[in-house]
Amino acid sequence: MNLKTNALYCKGCGICIEFCPKKVLELDELGKIKVAREAECISCGQCELRCPDYAIFVQKKVI
Repeated sequence: MNLKTNALYCKGCGICIEFCPKKVLELDELGKIKVAREAECISCGQCELRCPDYAIFVQKKVI
């Protein structure tokens, strides 16, 4: 699984952080989204679904 963020689109609203069941996302020092604990991500897609600015997306690894 790859969790990707695009800081250019992020306005720092924190919606993705609130909906993440594993709390793998955080805001950085600039108030933009960052992946803090990617290994704990379960690829549920809630962050991607809830982001109003399309600043985050989940890409599942292809084996």
